[in-house]
Amino acid sequence: MTYARHDGPAAGTQLDAFLPAYEEVYAEPPYREGPRDIAEFIERFQRQARRPGFRVVLTRSDADVVGFTFGYLLSPDTLWWEGLLDPLPGEFTRETGERTFAVIELAVREPCRRCGIAAGLHARLLDGLTVERVTLTARPEPEAAPARATYAAWGYRLVGRSQPWDDAPVYDAMVLDLV
Repeated sequence: MTYARHDGPAAGTQLDAFLPAYEEVYAEPPYREGPRDIAEFIERFQRQARRPGFRVVLTRSDADVVGFTFGYLLSPDTLWWEGLLDPLPGEFTRETGERTFAVIELAVREPCRRCGIAAGLHARLLDGLTVERVTLTARPEPEAAPARATYAAWGYRLVGRSQPWDDAPVYDAMVLDLV
């Protein structure tokens, strides 16, 4: 397995490399994404890739991308915490543009799971960051239990439930404190 991290504008050019892996992983339960969902993901990714601190990490087996992750710094005007079903104190949700890094996606193709690839992707995504904390969301369905257990083993804690937009599913919002 080889890993490669791409930061800044170069990171946004990696979509074509990992899109087949995205389509495969997110066709599975509980996501069950179809063509419309994929089109929305592509549009979102193109916007996210322009955010400060954006980075992507890919892992390959031979030429095939078998896992990927990406994220960015939360800006002072972020809406990240607005979807919480039970709001948290303002001091917790205050962002500076350098306080919190959000992991947007972290996925590994099924045949390569439980081999340490996700941990390698996560470590490389966070490498060199000087943030106080990292946040991510995870689906609460039973099919996503292994991912939630992995995040907890890495030190993430549940801070609430989030529904980031009106038609979105409800997610577990998790935080990993680095300082």
